[in-house]
This record gives sequence, C-alpha cells and structure tokens, in this order.
Amino acid sequence: MAATLTRNALVLSLLLGLGHAQAASEPSPTALAARLGIPHPAVIAHRGASFDAPESTAAAYTTARDLGADYLEMDLQRSKDGVLFVLHDNNLQRTTDVAGKFPERKDSPANAFTMAELKTLDAGSWFNSAHPDRARPAFAGLKVLTLDEVIDIAEGNLLHKPGLYIETKEPKQFPGIEHDLKQKLQARGWLIPADAKPTKNELAVGQGNGKVILQTFEKSSLELLHKEMPQVPKVLLLWVGAGSIEPKSTVTFAESGEKDKAAWYAKQEPRDKAEFQRWVDYAKSQGAIGTGPSAALTQGGDQSYSDLVQPWMNQYTHDQGLLVHVYTVDDALDYQKVMAAGVDGIFTNRAGELLKFYKRPAAASVGQVLQNNGF
Repeated sequence: MAATLTRNALVLSLLLGLGHAQAASEPSPTALAARLGIPHPAVIAHRGASFDAPESTAAAYTTARDLGADYLEMDLQRSKDGVLFVLHDNNLQRTTDVAGKFPERKDSPANAFTMAELKTLDAGSWFNSAHPDRARPAFAGLKVLTLDEVIDIAEGNLLHKPGLYIETKEPKQFPGIEHDLKQKLQARGWLIPADAKPTKNELAVGQGNGKVILQTFEKSSLELLHKEMPQVPKVLLLWVGAGSIEPKSTVTFAESGEKDKAAWYAKQEPRDKAEFQRWVDYAKSQGAIGTGPSAALTQGGDQSYSDLVQPWMNQYTHDQGLLVHVYTVDDALDYQKVMAAGVDGIFTNRAGELLKFYKRPAAASVGQVLQNNGF
C-alpha cells in the first residue's frame, strides 16, 4: 500500500510538473510583445485622444500621436461607394449633425451614405455641447475621416510614428472588408513581411513589426483577417453577452431592476470558468496573439462592463502564450488595478494620463498639443 501511494504521489508530481513546464514553455508576456514588436505595456489611444477632442477626428488622432501614444485605435466601416472610413457607431446621430443635413435619412446606417455625403457632416460640434469644459471653437466642423487620412496622421510626425489598432466594426454588414483592409494597408506600405525584425525603438511602433494590430469581436471576421493577413498581429475582443462569452445569468438589464447599467454589467460573468477558457483557446487556434477583454471600472460609468481581467483570467491567457489588452480605462486607480491583475496594455481615451502613469509623460500638455495642431 505504501509503495502504491508513493508511486501515485510520484506520478501526480510528475503530471503537475509537466503542466507547469508546459505553461513555463510559453514566452513571458514581455518577451512575446518584444518578439511581435508590440510595446509593453501598450498605450492604445481609443478613437484617438477622445477625452480631449471629438472621437475619431483629426483633432483626437493628432493629439494622441503627438502625446506619444503607441497606437491610434479605430473602428472601420465602408461607405456606400466603397471607401473605408472611421466611425464607432452604426448610426451618425450621436457624433454628427446628420439630422440637420439629411433629416429624412438621419436614422440610416452610416454605410448608407457616400463618402462625399459623409464629408459634408460636422463631426466635432457635438463634443462642444456634450463637454463644455473641454470645448474648443476649432472642433466645430471637424470631418469624418477616411482610413487613408488616419494613416496620413500616423505618418505625419517625424519624431513619433504610432501604430494602427484597427477594429472591423460590425463586419457582417461589410462583406469583404477584411480583404479591402488588406489592399489598403498593402497599398500604403503598412504590411510588414513575416520575417521582419522587430523595431528597437519602443516608441517608433509605426516603423516596425507590430505597426498594425487587427481586432474584432466577431469570430468569422477573425478567421477572415487571419486568412488575408496571417503575419499581422490580431486580437479577439471579449464581451459577456449575446454573440460572445455566454453569461451565467440570462436576466436582462430591464428585468434586473438595476437603475445603473454599469452595476448590472459588473454582475455579468462567464457561465463558468471553462466558458471563458474556450474563448481564449479559440482566439489562439485562429492565430490571434492576444485578447481584448472588458473591465469593470471603480467609478462605473458608460465604459464600465464585465470584469474579464481577473488575475486568473489573465494568467490563463498568458499560459496560452497570448497578450491581454483591456478596454477602456481612463482613471489612475483603474490603471493600477488592471496592471496589478496582469494586463499587457490598455485602451484609453486619455492617452496623456496613461503615458504619465507609465512614466512616459509627453513633452507638452494636451492643451499645447491641441494648439500646436491648430485646435
């Protein structure tokens, strides 16, 4: 009996050791990021410096670039006449004057407009009304940007060239957008050969491997992106809810009795541990280099969602050899919280604040940068 117990204990220890060895065989997140040419930790300017200027406009992207953000993050759509442009919402009402310019079409999806029509819209004045404390006269009249124009901005500062972090937004509305994106990046010289050496200058992301990261919530789009651009780093965005991670509870916000949506989101969690792990495993199996999970924020708010950056979740993701880039965090307390949990980069609307937190402060203030760029 004693011999049997000893043998069993030995086998168990060997199996445990093998498990640890397999986990240890994956490169550290820092080493993985270095191999991919991705800064670690990464500052991802969510729709540009969108706390300081109207999201997804020239003011937001030039500010993020000149503050020193590693990536300009954007949501990609395609106009009625086939032009790739940058806009988060499916609808134009929140961030433009579409109701005044095209009242009979104000509820139409953005992709029902030609690029020429989109260019007639004012994509900046809404910000001045919504945030009078940050309003600037020069924001009025800012335009919806094409992908080409965002690339021009990324290339426009000789001292710091950020990378592009591109989301295929509602890709099922835009069949073939993954191929269109490849064609555009190729034409602009933004696709790096698979055997390229990573950049040695951490801040010059736009000059080396890792200069583009592709992101999506959609499994089908991840597969198509990998088929079109196998050498480009890709991230699967994670969410608890329909079309993504199955929740433990099926009680809707309306049914929950909660008055605050952030409080309801904070209670949403994966059905079980295995459900979360399945999504991470899927991301890896389809060639992703990381995941983009949501976070629950200390102060709540409309960016506070399910907590998918718990330490065990990040550890599991790292054990699979993947990075974790969390969305969307703007407060120093939450920067500290998610970094302590083990994330490798942060989507933020306040690139300047995150750069300060990472001890990489910009040489100029946000106000100075805006002014220098004519805003």
